[in-house]
Amino acid sequence: MLTFVARRIAYSIPVLLVASILVFGFSHATTDPLARLRQSRDPGVIKREKVRLGLDKPLYPVSVQATFPQVTFNGDSQYGHWATGFVKGDWGQSFVSRRQVSDEIKTKLWNTMQLIIWGVLVSAIIAIAIGVYSAVRQYSVLDYTFTGLSFVGLSMPPFWFGLMAIQILSYQLKVWFGWPEPLFFSIGIHSSPDAGFVDYLRHLFLPVLTLTVQIIAEWSRYQRSSMLDVMSSDYIRTARAKGVPRWKVVGKHGLRNALIPLVTVMAVDIGLLFGGLLVTEQIFSWPGMGRLFLDALQNGDTNVLLPWLMVTALFIIMFNLLADVLYGVLDPRIRLA
Repeated sequence: MLTFVARRIAYSIPVLLVASILVFGFSHATTDPLARLRQSRDPGVIKREKVRLGLDKPLYPVSVQATFPQVTFNGDSQYGHWATGFVKGDWGQSFVSRRQVSDEIKTKLWNTMQLIIWGVLVSAIIAIAIGVYSAVRQYSVLDYTFTGLSFVGLSMPPFWFGLMAIQILSYQLKVWFGWPEPLFFSIGIHSSPDAGFVDYLRHLFLPVLTLTVQIIAEWSRYQRSSMLDVMSSDYIRTARAKGVPRWKVVGKHGLRNALIPLVTVMAVDIGLLFGGLLVTEQIFSWPGMGRLFLDALQNGDTNVLLPWLMVTALFIIMFNLLADVLYGVLDPRIRLA
């Protein structure tokens, strides 16, 4: 097992390196850190800022001349300086807030992780339970009901569902029952710095609900389809013929193998979530990675965009690596591949 994990980690390192090169190039091609200075009356201010930010250096340590096939190695480059600083934890300062980017991302990432942890936990439990039940009780009334609800959940845009959740569960409930304040809050993480855990849950409910609706609908469909394939396998029929209890056939033999396709989908989805829940965080004013990305993009804050993109890429690679490891845990035959 350790050899299997080490091999998968070795495969991930070059992927991360290529991702960093692409992220760095695309960020510099689409943003202008000096845009805010273009209207300055001082003709030398842009030149001085280029030197201060290191923008006068070559973009990459290796450059290829188009007119003559010659490869040039540059010892000092923008990418080399940025990559070295990123590995050391020196991510620079935000052009807008002048705060350390590492501190900003650390704070925003933790806020986003709170939504992800609760959302994924709730989604996984409900989706797996629905998928298994729908497969075991195929064509039952509840199976048709869950199928219909999943299509409804997949068709609802998150921004619309979030706004409707605020209108009904926050505003209308307060009006209907005459409460002095809403049962669920729709802005921020806490009402005040010293608010307790109950207040935190009241702020958390609506964003998590908005996050989980489409995820549950998607994951439950994958789980149902995978479970149906497994339950029609020969070894399942053999286990039934031997008189193995039904709960053991479904839980031990069926569910374990049916989770493998779902693990792939979950790994990719969860990795992407760490980049920020753009719609959910914007609707509920949640100070997470999504809002940080939008603010940096609007302000052309390259010093924030680059680490944000790399952190997102890192989490995607990590969760794909985790999915590979879980394959080996769920199916020992994969370790030998």
